[in-house]
Amino acid sequence: MVAVFVAALWGIEVVDTLAGNSLDQWGIHPRDGGEAVRGIALAPLLHGGWEHLAANSVPALILGFVGLVAGAGRFLLATVLIWVVSGVGVWFTGGANTVVIGLSGVLFGWMTYLVARGLFTRKPVDLIVGVVLMLLYGGMLWGVLPGQQGVSWQAHLWGAVGGVLAAVLLGRRSRAKSGPGNSRQVGAIAS
Repeated sequence: MVAVFVAALWGIEVVDTLAGNSLDQWGIHPRDGGEAVRGIALAPLLHGGWEHLAANSVPALILGFVGLVAGAGRFLLATVLIWVVSGVGVWFTGGANTVVIGLSGVLFGWMTYLVARGLFTRKPVDLIVGVVLMLLYGGMLWGVLPGQQGVSWQAHLWGAVGGVLAAVLLGRRSRAKSGPGNSRQVGAIAS
């Protein structure tokens, strides 16, 4: 499923290249109300060239795979929340007269979701996955700070916020479903 998504991103970039990169204008134009919803919806699907897409593809495959293995339904819900929070955050705080595109806001959200969810689900496997991901990819979180020219740290920041928010909301929901009132007793004798 993640491989199909990444392949679709590459297909979109082929179309964008053939169209003279005209699709990139469909990204987020901060504080421009004209096409805000379209920009928020499409920005993560668009990339500023092949290098940009390649840089996002490997983390998308790894983080997406880990997220789906850990629970496809919750991961897809988390992705929707991250996508919206990142996009809306960029729309409010992005640089004036810029167009923001790329999957990195969603990637930062996936990272923080996968790292933080163990704190809220309290499942040992989720905690272990979070620690391993922090060890492997924790350095990427520095991208939430302003730094590199032409890179939207706002997308990174708001994606990360969306990931933590998803971990909180979906982790609590997961705990509520598996709480004491919903547990089964195997071998109990009814009176």
